[in-house]
Amino acid sequence: MPPESLTPERILEATEEVLRRYGPAKATVVDVARALGVSHGSVYRHFRTKTALREAVTARWLDRTSQQLSGIVTEEGPAAERLDRWLTALFEAKRHKAGDDPELFATYMALIGESGGVVDRHVTDLESQLTRIIEDGVGEGTFQTPSPAVTARAVFDATGRFHDPCYAAEWSRPEITADFEAVRDLVLRGLRPASTGQTDGP
Repeated sequence: MPPESLTPERILEATEEVLRRYGPAKATVVDVARALGVSHGSVYRHFRTKTALREAVTARWLDRTSQQLSGIVTEEGPAAERLDRWLTALFEAKRHKAGDDPELFATYMALIGESGGVVDRHVTDLESQLTRIIEDGVGEGTFQTPSPAVTARAVFDATGRFHDPCYAAEWSRPEITADFEAVRDLVLRGLRPASTGQTDGP
């Protein structure tokens, strides 16, 4: 591969394939370089260390979910409906990651254990998205909270069973969808102003 055609994105794509093939314990920068047909020095020109490369590929994996959800944040429509869709989409995205490619999911769980800063940034981004939706709801008069940011963090924590990877083993259980819907509906009712908090439905 000519040096000018070697981009960070191509390196990250190759790294993901190498991780899928060998797992995080055995995958090396040399393996990545071999898959690309370049020297390992060429890879290091884009990512100075093996740790930097692993953190970048982990961030890329997490960012796919963030980008998918960000579209819901900017959609038009009532905040309650967008929050419903956002929470549902987060659960489905995480569940698909775990179920569609369990080997790669396990690999990334190992990498996440090494990349605390990457995970923190991901969580901060998701909480910021939640905050924007809740702020919109407060502006509409459909949500009531003195601090949308604090409430967003509470909503994220309250729904953790449906997006935190430590619960991944539960996501294939037949009753998990009903459990999620019950928690989601409870969250939506709890955000309503007291005068409308007793209405039926989510």
